[in-house]
Amino acid sequence: MAYKRVLLKISGEALAGSQGHGIHGETLETLTKQIQKIHEEGFEVAIVVGAGNIHRGVAGALGGMDRATSDYMGMVATVLNALAISDSLERRNVYTRVMSAIDMREVAEPYIRRRAVRHLEKKRVVIFAAGTGNPYFTTDTTAALRANEINADVILKATKVDGIFDKDPMEHKDAVMYDELSYLDVINKSIKVMDTTAVTLCMDNKMEIIVFNLFTDGNILKVLKGEKIGTKVRL
Repeated sequence: MAYKRVLLKISGEALAGSQGHGIHGETLETLTKQIQKIHEEGFEVAIVVGAGNIHRGVAGALGGMDRATSDYMGMVATVLNALAISDSLERRNVYTRVMSAIDMREVAEPYIRRRAVRHLEKKRVVIFAAGTGNPYFTTDTTAALRANEINADVILKATKVDGIFDKDPMEHKDAVMYDELSYLDVINKSIKVMDTTAVTLCMDNKMEIIVFNLFTDGNILKVLKGEKIGTKVRL
């Protein structure tokens, strides 16, 4: 195995699938089927999920809403997505724990780092919800923070495209994909794959990031077994 403990970052938009909003059942099942496979292979799996399919804090602020309030709404929305992923995995007999940075004990455990690590050691899939618990921080930054806190080996940044390109491959057919980039390349080229705070945190702690296409069946397992898929970001 190339890695043992991994953090998978999933955007809220990924859960929306073809319908563009909310949670698309078929897309959710396809995703959790892949997670089930890597879990059965013996990997310790943690997940950070976004909320763009329900609410985006920045978008709400641009519409006139108070930014902090809008961000808190986004954090609560991530809990909905986390519970959906948890339910789908549990129906596949994969034990999970949802851990929230905002206290809501009826549906999720409070986030405690050592407890999260213990869950992973017991082969439970841990789903981190509610971001960092603070406004103005993205779920990308949450992924970088949690990955370092639990001593993950790698962050898997799941996207709709095959990796990081020199320009948007959805709009430009001649876009060229990078096999590997340094953290400084991502920052200096203003590549929007993750926000600068997240990339800097990974750089400071030498946390490798792999950006890959979530929607190619089996990609997660292939990446974890060391196949050359997607774009690696490292020193």
